[in-house]
Order: sequence, then structure tokens, then C-alpha cells
Amino acid sequence: MHLRQISRRMTTQIGRQISQHKSQHTGQHTGQFKTHLCRVLFAFAASVAGTSAAHAGNWCEGGVWVDAMLGSYHINPDPDKHFEQFNPGLGVECWLNNQWALTAGGFRNSLRRPSYYGGGVWSPDFLHWGIVRIAAMGGIISGYNYGNWGLGRDHTIGPVLAPLIMVEYKRVGANFIVIPPIPSDDLPFTIGFQVKVKF
Repeated sequence: MHLRQISRRMTTQIGRQISQHKSQHTGQHTGQFKTHLCRVLFAFAASVAGTSAAHAGNWCEGGVWVDAMLGSYHINPDPDKHFEQFNPGLGVECWLNNQWALTAGGFRNSLRRPSYYGGGVWSPDFLHWGIVRIAAMGGIISGYNYGNWGLGRDHTIGPVLAPLIMVEYKRVGANFIVIPPIPSDDLPFTIGFQVKVKF
């Protein structure tokens, strides 16, 4: 199934859900609507995941890596704060070429909340040295308190710009991500650790 057909189908289903929601009593809780919307989005994600290998190959000519988030190390944290250093999660890197990738995933963050992220990775050729390369990731992430400048109902979605060191040998590798502090959540500089496998 082509991405255009998938997009049209998702748009039609979302439109139906919105119409059903509007026909309900205005004072009714929106939980049911959110449940329906989540189902539609899940169906869309499943449809995209089920596209042919040829389509995936066209998108990810530089390879696909599956990341397993393991843990984090917090630099000079507030002694009164107890951050979680075991942060299990999964992610994916779709490398469009040797320098640019799309990435997305989810994990349990240092504040014991679920976090989801999405964005792009830039790894210029001049920062490659054998099995080591330096890159930068930019995008959005959820699960943290971003204060008045955060997005979403609870201001828990915000931007992320993080340098990372990638070590890759054949089909296995590791990422070391330097996550900037989030003062509104008392989160200090943090180094995240991932291991990954190339498919």
C-alpha cells in the first residue's frame, strides 16, 4: 500500500471520529474520543510498518538500526533528587544516506515517566573516524515538564537538541547521547546509553 493511500485512509477515519465526537454532549468527558483517535493512529502506524520492503529500502538506503535504550548517567544532580538510571526503551534509526537519518522511539525516563521522541540525526562525513562518529539529534520529546513554553495540555512536550557519539562495528553499535538539562524539571545534564543492531 502506498503512503498516499495510507494517509487518505487515516484522514478519513480521523474525520469520522471528530464528527462522532462533535455529536456527543458538550459536557461529556473526552476520554472516549481520545481512545478512538489512539486506535486510528495505531492503525496508521501498523499500516506504515507493513509497507513493502522495497519502499523501506528506498527510504532507508543508509540502513535501519534498532536501538535498545539501557540507562543514563546524571552529571552533578541535586542530592535531594533521586533520578532513575535504568531507562529501558526501544527506538529506530532510518538512515536516508550516510549523513542523515530519521529517528523515533520511546523509553522510561529518569523521572519514571514514559517518554516518546522523534526527529532527525545529522552525522557529517568529516566527523567520522573509523568506527566512531559524532552526530547531532534534533526533534521533540515528551515526558518532561517544560513549563510555560512546553507543548501539549500539561506542557510535557518540548524540543530536544543533543550531540551524540556513535560507535559502530559491522552490524552492532552503541550510542552515547548528551542530553541538555531541563531546569523546569530539575533535570541536570544527562548521558543516555543505547545499544543497537543494524538490519
